[in-house]
Amino acid sequence: MNIIISNASDKPIYEQIYTQIKGAILRGECKDGESLPSIRALAKELRISVITTKRAFDDLERDGFIYSVQGKGSFVAAKNKEVLREEYLRQAENKLEEAIELGRSGGLSDEELKEVFLMILKGE
Repeated sequence: MNIIISNASDKPIYEQIYTQIKGAILRGECKDGESLPSIRALAKELRISVITTKRAFDDLERDGFIYSVQGKGSFVAAKNKEVLREEYLRQAENKLEEAIELGRSGGLSDEELKEVFLMILKGE
């Protein structure tokens, strides 16, 4: 697993780990049932605290992306298609909100934004 930690980021390290592992799972880079590196091994590889890594894994487990088996480690959870769909929908909504804010700050009307959206949607 290739996780890159940025000390210059405004996001906490545990959140960077969470986001990168979650992204790999959503993109299908990590398959259902695949084992993840141990919390200790990942902490050592990234040169960070075990507590930081554990927090990221706890959050991933809480959100249903991984599950843990005592004494065996953490594994990628089987994806519930509805949960996966909701995650993509949430991300799309966030990106659309950002685009609308950007357009409005540039003085674009709602009608212009709608036109642009429909053109992109149709692939024009």
